[in-house]
Amino acid sequence: MKIKTGLGQDSHAFEDNHKALLLAGVNLKHAQGLRANSDGDVLFHALTNAVSSITGVNILGEIADNLCQQGITDSSEYLKLALQDLQDWQVQHIAVSIECLTPKISPFIADMKTNIAKLFNISPNDVGITATTGEGLTAFGRGEGIQVLCIISALKV
Repeated sequence: MKIKTGLGQDSHAFEDNHKALLLAGVNLKHAQGLRANSDGDVLFHALTNAVSSITGVNILGEIADNLCQQGITDSSEYLKLALQDLQDWQVQHIAVSIECLTPKISPFIADMKTNIAKLFNISPNDVGITATTGEGLTAFGRGEGIQVLCIISALKV
């Protein structure tokens, strides 16, 4: 039995750009969106990076930039592309940690878990999401943006 663990991180600053603030495809109805070429879904970006750390195929960067230039800005599409390279692996668990001062994340966790579980073809019970303000020690905890860290555990099938 072979097991791999993927680590992903991403962060974006807030910007008055009239974009919806999306986390795992859920609109958090916040006054500011995130600065990004894409829709700025920092949680999907971190998950994409975690999958890439398992497969060794980097999606964010040149591939995602090319997709943005083609008008594909939906971050779930980048994650779906990364998941194609994960075919021989079964994800067992996903852990997500979100750092931001605002908005409050708790009301949206159930919907985020559902969206993530659907994309990974796992149960929402196998997705854990926590949130922290970081006590104001970082730019994210001071309300300047959002940072997401995540870990994916996968089993070779």
